[in-house]
Amino acid sequence: MNLIFLGPPGAGKGTQAVKLSKQFNICHVSTGEIFRQAIADGTELGKKAKAYMDKGELVPDELVIALVERYLSNPNCREGFLLDGFPRTINQAIKLDEILERQKWHLDAVVNFQASKQELIERMTGRLSCSGCGKIYHVKHNPPSRPGYCDDCGGLLSHRSDDQLETVVNRLEVYKKRTAPLIDYYLRQGIIINVEAEGSVDEVFSRLVNQLSVKQL
Repeated sequence: MNLIFLGPPGAGKGTQAVKLSKQFNICHVSTGEIFRQAIADGTELGKKAKAYMDKGELVPDELVIALVERYLSNPNCREGFLLDGFPRTINQAIKLDEILERQKWHLDAVVNFQASKQELIERMTGRLSCSGCGKIYHVKHNPPSRPGYCDDCGGLLSHRSDDQLETVVNRLEVYKKRTAPLIDYYLRQGIIINVEAEGSVDEVFSRLVNQLSVKQL
């Protein structure tokens, strides 16, 4: 089963990707993981990506695409993969199609997670991140047992800079302009699956699995 997860920031793609990859034993490929792995391995591609990231710049499309192709060549991904956070633009999608054709792979479905703007803003502005282990909480939906401190490691909790209201609104606008056009791109290929992303993590996961079973994936 080869999938792409689409959806705006705050839709919960990463959380659902982790759950689905574990249940179906498929390779979860996130752009963040790709960068971290390439940098940790000290590859030439990793060094090039790190140079951009260290300067706070976006990693160019051609470099992201090369990293994705290298990561997908991992034997663990041969039985199925889930792309989370890639592609983000039409250009990246076209290049991904070329990779898939070259490797004789195919996409089974593109899952589009949907949620209202109000819900997305509430989710992101209410998120708390642990400075120690990185665990994510939410002031409303998943608060820590002791306010301000992580349940697992006792680290201090804080709002990430990219979860401030002004930044959140900007991120949603960027998604609308740059990434949302992918919905029509894959709709024309007949492989879009829409999943309502509001509700609890388990409720959304149940909808996701049901939709995939309807498609007989």
